[in-house]
Amino acid sequence: MPPQAILFDLDGVLYNAGQPIAGAAETIAWAWEKQIPHLFVTNTTSRPRSALVEKLARFGIETEASRIHTPAAAAVSWLQSQAAGKVALFLRRPARVEFEGLPLLPDDAEVGAAYVVVGDLGEGWDYRTLNRAFRLLHHNPGAALVALGMTRYWQAEDGISLDVAPFVAALEHATDRQAVVLGKPAKPFFDSAVKQLGLSAAGVVMVGDDIGADVAGAQAAGLQGLLVKTGKFHPKDLTGEVKASGVIDSIADLPEWWEGQSG
Repeated sequence: MPPQAILFDLDGVLYNAGQPIAGAAETIAWAWEKQIPHLFVTNTTSRPRSALVEKLARFGIETEASRIHTPAAAAVSWLQSQAAGKVALFLRRPARVEFEGLPLLPDDAEVGAAYVVVGDLGEGWDYRTLNRAFRLLHHNPGAALVALGMTRYWQAEDGISLDVAPFVAALEHATDRQAVVLGKPAKPFFDSAVKQLGLSAAGVVMVGDDIGADVAGAQAAGLQGLLVKTGKFHPKDLTGEVKASGVIDSIADLPEWWEGQSG
């Protein structure tokens, strides 16, 4: 199906390690000019959507919070649809604003959680913190482990860094339970983004730098997966089992690729 809408990843696609990628602002302006439906999707859980809006604005990209689809926003919606229960948050303080209004446990609680939500804590992870998450799950066999994405690593300003998945995997192994994943590459995350666009999944293109979380995740949900050679891209991504729907050097080349697919 010819492409009809776009999901833009942020880190590694529009900017990298805090610096804009050449052509990003121009490509977003092109999408607006052509009236192409689009959303920004990210597994970032270290900051709220309002902060991401401000960051994009610094790079010349204007948008609003409702157009940014994050694991935290998806998690809040999911938690509101579940049975009432206390929520334990393991994510950086600025991002917690998304969870205001939910029944949150104190940061030192080791019992009483119905939901244990794990996001990016960065340097905040240590043995005591990870063990507290384990204790909360261990003391309530019915507690849900909620993962805000399953990204393995990301490109930080000081180099490649662990993301959410390794810590979730440790908790899954220790508690012998599977996490509810509310972020890339989980199908429900892509489904909810497509639903917001109001289009068929087959006509939506996910533009990302992660062959697994972005491309494979999107394709498993019925979308097209377009790989950019920026961010965490590695040449081996072109020879693995996952075959992207297309490959471009950077986001600056998206308009040309799009016209080729549409023509």
